[in-house]
Amino acid sequence: MNRLIPNPADQRTAIAGRIADLLAQMTLNEKIGQMTQVDANDAHATERLGELLRNGRVGSVVNQVDVTTVNELQRIAVEESRLGIPLLVARDVIHGFTTVMPIPLGQAATWNPALLRAGARVAAVEAAAAGVNWTFAPMIDIARDPRWGRIAESFGEDPYLTSRLGVAMIEGFQGDDLQADGNIAACAKHFAGYGAAESGRDYATANIPENELRNVYLPPFGAAVSTGVASIMTSFSDLNGVPASANRFLLREILREEWGFRGLVVSDWDSIRQLSTHGLSSDDRDSAYQAADAGVDMEMAGDAYRNHLAGLVEEGRIDIDIIDAAVTNILRVKFDLGLFESPYAEPNLIPEICQREKMAVAKRLATESVVLLKNQGAVLPLMRARIDSLAVIGPLADAPYEQLGTWIFDGDPGLSITGLAGLRDLLGDDIEINYVRAMETSRSRSTASFDKAVSAASRSDAVILFLGEESILSGEAHSRADICLPGAQASLVRSIRGCGKPVIAVIMAGRPLTLTEIVDDVDAILFAWHPGTMGGEAIAELIFGIRSPSGKLPASFPRMVGQVPIYYGQKNTGKPPCPESIIHIDQIPVGTPQTSLGMSSFHLDAGYKPLYPFGFGLSYTEFEYDNLKLSAEEIPIGGSLTVSVDVTNAGEMPADEVVQLYVRDLVANVTRPVKELKGFRRIPIEPGQTVSTEFELHTDDLAFFGRNNTLIVEPGDFHLWVGGASDSGLRAGFALVAKDSPDGAA
Repeated sequence: MNRLIPNPADQRTAIAGRIADLLAQMTLNEKIGQMTQVDANDAHATERLGELLRNGRVGSVVNQVDVTTVNELQRIAVEESRLGIPLLVARDVIHGFTTVMPIPLGQAATWNPALLRAGARVAAVEAAAAGVNWTFAPMIDIARDPRWGRIAESFGEDPYLTSRLGVAMIEGFQGDDLQADGNIAACAKHFAGYGAAESGRDYATANIPENELRNVYLPPFGAAVSTGVASIMTSFSDLNGVPASANRFLLREILREEWGFRGLVVSDWDSIRQLSTHGLSSDDRDSAYQAADAGVDMEMAGDAYRNHLAGLVEEGRIDIDIIDAAVTNILRVKFDLGLFESPYAEPNLIPEICQREKMAVAKRLATESVVLLKNQGAVLPLMRARIDSLAVIGPLADAPYEQLGTWIFDGDPGLSITGLAGLRDLLGDDIEINYVRAMETSRSRSTASFDKAVSAASRSDAVILFLGEESILSGEAHSRADICLPGAQASLVRSIRGCGKPVIAVIMAGRPLTLTEIVDDVDAILFAWHPGTMGGEAIAELIFGIRSPSGKLPASFPRMVGQVPIYYGQKNTGKPPCPESIIHIDQIPVGTPQTSLGMSSFHLDAGYKPLYPFGFGLSYTEFEYDNLKLSAEEIPIGGSLTVSVDVTNAGEMPADEVVQLYVRDLVANVTRPVKELKGFRRIPIEPGQTVSTEFELHTDDLAFFGRNNTLIVEPGDFHLWVGGASDSGLRAGFALVAKDSPDGAA
């Protein structure tokens, strides 16, 4: 007998009917209950929340991961409440659950969407086994200020890269069918503009012109909606004077009306009540009104909705249709997850991901995330045959918790393979390891142990310094005004440099750092972010050349903090800088008459270039680009262009290269960035091998929001680059023409 496959349209119709039936039975308080999420983070959650659940006053719980407790909460909601509506069980599963992957910014450095999808799949399966069915990830805020602590949770500065990686992570969490065992609902956050907080201070205001908002900050969210993300979370910050949790323009005009989003919108933690703190509302009652009216379906960890929505409806200030629409969005996600049929977590039914497979994914993510920033004299990789002893020094060499990074509530430091452990496991008894912690923490200012570190370095053939910042120094509410290496780390580097031995710095951090204090005092820099559970094993293998580093920066590294924000896609200005037009502050003679000094846009003490640009990352081999070809010199609007290039591994080691495609629109009705990423390919290349790779560039890829904030594609001339970083590559040009006219005139 053939099994009939359900028609998606029929499924939607059936779900809509079931939702309508439930709405018809629900009291106003039960509806508001669905719009309420409560914190269940304690051992007595079932007793504390029991009556609320029985009375239908809770739609979701957050921060409970004991599967027995979760199932009991579900049982009360399903079996002891009047309508038996199951719960959404939420958790911040940001970059892994028990098995921790690199921080999202590190994962972005892989430029490997398929690998991020695999990492999210591991996290989803582990979380589902604990009873979690909804995660507050991915964070797809564009982050161009490394002072902002939450840049660690982002995919960096570029809308295209963030969109591709965000979609991949959503697909990893949700799978092809949300009802399948082991899949959980994703949540794209924070809508919108949170990453543009003034001075990088978390929660601070964000002022973004609508044109920039649409061209830079909204595209990743549009991509998330298009791929079917189950939910959207509002931002803590205000956007142009209106906090996101009360922003009708964002939530109704763009999200619902323009994009047709059918999932649920949840506030960030207690952000509805905080509307009065912002000064937008007078009290919690007014806050509840403004959030519901703007389109926030569910309140996270607050009680403004529970306490005030019923009264607002009864007095006619809020139409019941607004309440019904919100509840519909929430129930739709619950039906999509299959919770009405299968509300309980059954770990034995969750697809098993064996320990070996989980660790393999975590290790590959860690390996591909590491960015080689410097390799003077090809000091790396180290050759085992040439080394008898190795000094391993620094506060993060053996710090199993710190390497996991921010936002790892369920991560197990006991699973961490540290840098020291990874090196010992790899080298065994072949090479003597002289380990000195040197600093108690990354922030320590004491130099008391530096003599021991210098002694260890002096009697070793090479030195590996594990530097950076502890996990607590990045993440939510952990912004830094000075983003150099904290504490006495720079002094430690200088002390070790005096030994005259090769010095390799391995830096673990949650953000780009200003490395100018140490860059000239080390021979090599491996930037490892916070690499997660398998970080140490990945780093050890990279140091000794078992794999070549292949990570590429997802965010620019400033020379000094005064350059911030600095990003590759800046505007040209009317006075663009160039090497010939700049002068350093120390080159200005005393008493020089006032002058514009070349009349271009730069800093006297830092120039105009970052220390390391977006897309940058070295390898243990050299890649040569050649034979850049375009399928046409002109393409009509609505057409496409094939871009091909040959990439040769000119070295002696197999390695991956991330081939990057950038475009510049030379003339437009609003100023356009000097470069925009439009495509990338990660390709493995053997020594001596030449690989031809292609990109398909459609004119839709060249669309932008113009002067009237409408999406347009304009005829005109374009430059195109293909290379291994945003500041290099082969260049070609093409023209986009109106298809009605052979000469390009509309």
